[in-house]
Amino acid sequence: MPTSSTKESRREFLQSSLPGATAKLTVGATLAAIAPQVLALEATPSQKLRVALVGTGSRGTYMWGESLEQEFPDRVDTVGLCDINPLRVEYAQSLYKDPPAVFTDFETMIRATKPDVVIVTSPDATHAQYAIAAMQLGCDVICEKPLATTAKDCQAIHDAEKQTGKKVIVTFNARYSPRTIRIKELIAAGAIGDIYSVDCSEMLDLDHGASYFRRWHAYKANSGTLLVQKGSHIFDQVNWWLDAEPVEITALGDLRKYGRNGPFRSTHCRGCNHKSECELYWDITKDKRAMQLYVQCEQADGYLRDACLYREDIDIYDTMAVQCRYDNGVMFNYSLNVTSPIEGQIIAFNGSRGRIELRSYHRQPWNPEMDTELRLITNDPYAMQLLTPEQGEGGHGGADPAIKRSVLYPDTPDPLGQRADSRAGIMSSILGIAAVRSIETGETMRVADMIDLS
Repeated sequence: MPTSSTKESRREFLQSSLPGATAKLTVGATLAAIAPQVLALEATPSQKLRVALVGTGSRGTYMWGESLEQEFPDRVDTVGLCDINPLRVEYAQSLYKDPPAVFTDFETMIRATKPDVVIVTSPDATHAQYAIAAMQLGCDVICEKPLATTAKDCQAIHDAEKQTGKKVIVTFNARYSPRTIRIKELIAAGAIGDIYSVDCSEMLDLDHGASYFRRWHAYKANSGTLLVQKGSHIFDQVNWWLDAEPVEITALGDLRKYGRNGPFRSTHCRGCNHKSECELYWDITKDKRAMQLYVQCEQADGYLRDACLYREDIDIYDTMAVQCRYDNGVMFNYSLNVTSPIEGQIIAFNGSRGRIELRSYHRQPWNPEMDTELRLITNDPYAMQLLTPEQGEGGHGGADPAIKRSVLYPDTPDPLGQRADSRAGIMSSILGIAAVRSIETGETMRVADMIDLS
């Protein structure tokens, strides 16, 4: 947990920029000072970082791959790429102007290329093994969320970091979006007083939601379920917004639409006899990037990117509800539905002096298609302010480029505490892991019984 002095300094900073609890906040100044994770990197900001990447799927190849060198040519030197699929890693290599060496064995890559930092973008359940191996081989780690998918792996990452002295950053890009920053500023400045409860309803539409059930995410052994994979974003945001950690979790979950519930099934969409009658048929041949990265590489490992949504062995949930109590007494209610006609979130914070409401719809069946509103509603004065920030430029509303800068330039000030270290990653993961265990056992789970971070 952050120390009390850290909390006080952040609040003092924020209150100095707020003439009153309901004053209008400007996001631009905060974005200009977006804070990175401090890593124990030997390279100074004027030196190039030797970077190796493991996992050349879509996120690795297009977010953390060659675009890093294009955007930060004076800072990044990618020295190695690794993937168990030799065709896919060779395709990722082909995108570089100065192609790095490619490997199918992780340890061989590290010993051959001697990177300063390893970026982990492999399937979720493998994050821990690569992060731990990287630290043991002398590298710092930048890991995509979720940091881990089991309590055992969370503990192992924590122990490895202590033993090796190396550092882990988890790339929670959602901390860097303008609306997320605005909420953090309001809460930290006391705009609604003490927080009593948080409610979040998250919805994925039939485009986005269905995609998880086509991919490797559809199996708990790979993703930990969507409570660990997708839920990791909002769980981290709430942990960060509240500056608190989860204590006990109760959850419900079910599979209502996909998997065994399907009206028919096949192996994958291409060549399926039901394509004309399936509402969710996906023609992957019209997606050039997916064809290059997956279809043209599937002969090496048999992975079908357009797998059938109705495979009977799918074992994750599509309908979920979670209740969590934090160490500061705040209650958090969360629901995730991945079969919705709407893509977005409704989040509300209830406090002693008022309420903050965020309604953010990324896709909806009416105009405007994208619609976000952030409201501050207070008891005294009895009033409402609309404080919706402008979207940033770049992926995820400007969050992706912001977190890249954060990772690569670790000396930038951190007034909002956006640093997402291993503890933040573990606390996000463990909330989802505990929720899954609660669904399976019908019991309330206590975080203290699952992991020891002392």
